[in-house]
Amino acid sequence: MLSWDKTPALATIRQCRAWVEIDLQALQHNVQQLTQHIGPSTTLMAVVKADAYGHGAIAIADAALAAGAGWLGVATVPEGVELREAGITAPIMIMGAINSPEEVAAIARWRLQPTLVSPKQALVFSAALATGSSEVLPVHLKIDTGMSRLGFPWQQAAEFVQFVQRLPRLQIHSVYSHLATADDPNPTVMRQQHQRYEAVLAQVAAQNVTLPKRHLANSAATMTDPTLHYDMVRVGLALYGLYPAEHLRSQLALRPVMQVKARITHLKEIQPGTGVSYGHTFVAERPMQIAVVGIGYADGVPRALSNRIEVLVQGQRARQIGSITMDQLMIDVTHIPHLQEGSVVTLLGQDGEQEIGADHWATLTHTISWEILCGFKHRLPRITTALSIPPLSPSESSEWRDRP
Repeated sequence: MLSWDKTPALATIRQCRAWVEIDLQALQHNVQQLTQHIGPSTTLMAVVKADAYGHGAIAIADAALAAGAGWLGVATVPEGVELREAGITAPIMIMGAINSPEEVAAIARWRLQPTLVSPKQALVFSAALATGSSEVLPVHLKIDTGMSRLGFPWQQAAEFVQFVQRLPRLQIHSVYSHLATADDPNPTVMRQQHQRYEAVLAQVAAQNVTLPKRHLANSAATMTDPTLHYDMVRVGLALYGLYPAEHLRSQLALRPVMQVKARITHLKEIQPGTGVSYGHTFVAERPMQIAVVGIGYADGVPRALSNRIEVLVQGQRARQIGSITMDQLMIDVTHIPHLQEGSVVTLLGQDGEQEIGADHWATLTHTISWEILCGFKHRLPRITTALSIPPLSPSESSEWRDRP
């Protein structure tokens, strides 16, 4: 009988269903691979926006900085504040556009470094800072060289630099741009953007403006061409052990940082002709043992993968069958003996000699691996460990099943 005064902590209970494992040793390996690749004259900015692509921003930032990253990149002010509140003191650049005085005040308060993309935005910053302290705020000017997203037109970069230079309490810390096609094997567009960025730097140099940092390269560009490294590179996806494109796999030996795991919650036998899950998109043609796994599309497993993926159980591949539901999915485990409720299923990651990657899911759903990583919801706890979590013992499994 379950003793309620000995109920496990909530973190332990959450681990009974499904979770995301974050291998910080793999993360540090990737940082070291990248820092060796770019050399000592170039700084690595670890991009930890979107909660470090779903990996957990604080743990990833700490590990990346300890392994050799020098800067952190985020998209929003709250993301930067979260890191500061965690005690992180490294330079943090905000890559999104900020337009409100309230956000400017928070940036100054938490010593964040914003991106400016227009004269109008620069005026908002200068006016807001004039009512605060007398400190000078480092800012980064983003130039649009072909991405057509954030950034001031590259043809007028010199005028933008001059405008910001004249404003009080703003100090230009870098002029940068972002590449649109760095992961394309055909470098035509990337070379055009590179040439435009070089033209921008020439304009800035002609005004006798000294830039502490120049940066252009994302993960793909960092891996592709050393001439794109400049003073700093902004690396996201490669930090987490994935490749922006298939042709880049030979450039670095990266290790995936994230694994997604869940437990079998129910085992059952079904007979030929039995339909499985909503819509009976799968109907058994033979006697089968199926397992219900405690993870679904509300956790970040795309419903579009229904009947299309395999998972790993005890080092073997098992086919997912039927429609993936909000909280659960079913797998065919007829060929895998000795399973029990509580056995661990690996959806993404490695089990024995078998491995399933986020890029495989991305291919099947016609999206990109970035989206797969960012899709895992916070209902799944992030467990920062380099070790696999063992299955529940028979006694633990029995106790767990007794809980309402």
